[in-house]
Amino acid sequence: MSIKSIGGRLALIAAAFIWGSSFIIMKDAVSDVPVFMLLGIRFTLGALVLLIPFFPRLRREGRQLLVPGVVTGLLLLAAYAAQTFGLAQTTPGKNAFLTAVYCVLVPFVSWVLFREKPTGWNWLAACLCLAGIGLVSLRDDLTIGAGDALTLLGGLLYAFHLIALSHYSQRHDPIALTIVQFAVTALAAWPLSFLFEAGTPFPGVHVWPHLLYLAVFASAAALVFQSVGQRLTPPSQAAILLSLESVFGVAFSLLFGQETLTPQLLLGFVLIFFSVIVSETQLSFLRRKH
Repeated sequence: MSIKSIGGRLALIAAAFIWGSSFIIMKDAVSDVPVFMLLGIRFTLGALVLLIPFFPRLRREGRQLLVPGVVTGLLLLAAYAAQTFGLAQTTPGKNAFLTAVYCVLVPFVSWVLFREKPTGWNWLAACLCLAGIGLVSLRDDLTIGAGDALTLLGGLLYAFHLIALSHYSQRHDPIALTIVQFAVTALAAWPLSFLFEAGTPFPGVHVWPHLLYLAVFASAAALVFQSVGQRLTPPSQAAILLSLESVFGVAFSLLFGQETLTPQLLLGFVLIFFSVIVSETQLSFLRRKH
């Protein structure tokens, strides 16, 4: 394996690690900062951090990014808002795994939007994922908590966001598009904060390390790691490495005492994780090359 290949895989693992760690960081931050203000700060700083080194890319694209940026930015805000409101009412580990269902949902959203029929592998992944969701989320009376329900809504919105982002990224520089997308997300979050969170004091000094981590590392740096890693790694292997985000999310949740890992919960996590692997790779990495 070449140094570039190793570097690409390490970059993807770094992105998954950062995103996995961000669930526990977000859980702490959202207890002190209301959701829309948190998202406004995170994506304002994230856009600025990316703008400094990548401004030439943005200038080359110009106004062509306006519509793609608005569409993806508003979808990103909706997905993050649902996920973050859900996180306030559930554990970081559950939030990480239930958010990951967007990988399984993408083929079915494409089916609705573009009449692209899911494959047998997609249906298998969906069945595994539903079983995992039931084990993770359903209570004894077969109801689902508000936090888990909001997280699943976030997963569905991420599926729509991913499809839109994939569509526009084929025509535009992905880094430049991300800058505009982050800016739109921030610009939309701030009015919602002023409208629904009026009178909330601006975050104190003790919260800023969390906010800076989310903006600089979980938004800007992780995106660059992902972009570099995916260029240097075969798609099926990249999907597996990026799906480790949910595993890291549970690991951090356990480490900081936010999660109690029961056999039922563990089985649910395993089923959801395996469903993501099946959906993203169709287990192609198990097939021998002749």
